[in-house]
Amino acid sequence: MKALVCKGIKQPLDYEDIDLPEYDASEFGVVDLQAAALNRRDYWITKGLYPGLRFPTVLGSDGCGIYEGKEVVINPTIRWGQNERYPDDDYIILGLEEYGTFAQQVAVRKSAIHPKPAHLTVEQAAALPLAGVTAYRTLFSRCQVQPGEKVLISGIGGGVALFAFQFALAIGAEVYVTSSSEDKLEKAQEMGATGGVNYTDTDAMKAFSKKVGGFDIVIDSAGGDGFNLLLRMCRKGGRVGVYGGTRGNWEGINVPNVFFKQLSIHGSTMGSDQDFADMLDLVNEHRIVPVVDRVMDLEAGNDALALMKTSPQFGKIVLQIPN
Repeated sequence: MKALVCKGIKQPLDYEDIDLPEYDASEFGVVDLQAAALNRRDYWITKGLYPGLRFPTVLGSDGCGIYEGKEVVINPTIRWGQNERYPDDDYIILGLEEYGTFAQQVAVRKSAIHPKPAHLTVEQAAALPLAGVTAYRTLFSRCQVQPGEKVLISGIGGGVALFAFQFALAIGAEVYVTSSSEDKLEKAQEMGATGGVNYTDTDAMKAFSKKVGGFDIVIDSAGGDGFNLLLRMCRKGGRVGVYGGTRGNWEGINVPNVFFKQLSIHGSTMGSDQDFADMLDLVNEHRIVPVVDRVMDLEAGNDALALMKTSPQFGKIVLQIPN
């Protein structure tokens, strides 16, 4: 089968013929893939900035394809365990220790294979798994979002941020967004955001928060120097969901602000099997359609990864996989 093979740090992926790894047919099923989506995780692995590196491997955590004659999507969570609060120590994500979806076929546990939402194209469905379950867990399982609450999504345009935005809108929350791109702010407001602000302008952020009256929930993946300002923008009893740290560690945190306001900070990574099933139920119930920025050929995987460096996209980058 054709696949994009990652053979080392800072090396381009090789598009070549490989064999499907051996698998236990009683536990695993083989999905004939039609589309796969990129995640920032794939980019960090190629740069050597991810734990548990091993080569060669086939990256890709998101996939949609055919299994036993039916269209399916794949849950990329492997060995979460029985505790819904956190994963087991041997928990991994599809696409590193076990070969992923940047290939014509992938062997995955049969329990990870789910029916594709019928209202989605294969490209849209491929965009859903990793970012969708991450957004769902952060917003619902961790922050316990409720209809009518004011939710701020930072860095709109990325896959998880967009899903958190769409999910919060779907259940009746009042959703606001931040970005450094005026174009992305405009697109989000066209999709239903109540308002948006450029996070590079501190004064504008403060004025925006004051006008809105603060936020019940803030969803963030950046961290860094701007995190303290996000805490200041929370209402009393606010919850902050953190699923990444692309701008580094938190600096200058005003600790009294946290305890006087009774704030809660919830770390979140990926999601359990139950989170994934509940996320699909939400998508089906509200007919949520993932935002796909562009579709590229599997053979152009290196070009697709290069786009992740500057993140110009609004939505997911999807790879179309040849039969």
